[in-house]
Amino acid sequence: MQPAPYQRVAAEIRRRIISGEWPPGRQLPSQAALASDLGVTIAEARRGMAVLRQAGLLEGRPRTRLFVAHPPAVRTLLDPGGEWPHPRGEGATGSCRASADLAGRLRVPVRAVLRWHRAELLDPDLRPSHLITTWWTGTRPTEWARMEAEVVLHHLSPEEGEHLGLPTGMAAWLIQRTRYSSTGRPVEAADMVLPADRWRVRLR
Repeated sequence: MQPAPYQRVAAEIRRRIISGEWPPGRQLPSQAALASDLGVTIAEARRGMAVLRQAGLLEGRPRTRLFVAHPPAVRTLLDPGGEWPHPRGEGATGSCRASADLAGRLRVPVRAVLRWHRAELLDPDLRPSHLITTWWTGTRPTEWARMEAEVVLHHLSPEEGEHLGLPTGMAAWLIQRTRYSSTGRPVEAADMVLPADRWRVRLR
């Protein structure tokens, strides 16, 4: 039984990666170019590439060009409140209504107006490392007296996977961080999402 066209696409890309013809970091041809090269339709090329992205051999956002994935460099997070020493990618700021979870963490009424900011943190080679979303009321705090953090297992949402260039549902760490004033009032809540294949977490 002959493999389906998309399976032939995935097998050929995998062969080129394993042989070293396409090394880590190499940008793949466009879907149209790959389809022409392998004698398949664009839809079949797209599906074959999606299979390898799901397997972790390719990385990048689905609607942009994909790259051969680097072997993940595993690092350990010790301080979830520390400053990130590398560049930041895209960011966004807005307002929202407090969910029950955020209302409890910030000690505000449910549906209270919050400000939020989401940032993509990048590795030195400018690939996405992790995401952090922060919420606060009023003016964003610049000082705090102490911090608490809790770590739970998480699976990437479609939006998180889009930002990180990783498949939806991939295992990740979710660090829920809360900062407090000297009087014990919560002044900021944050969620940090770190892909589990790239990060270990050991809070001090």
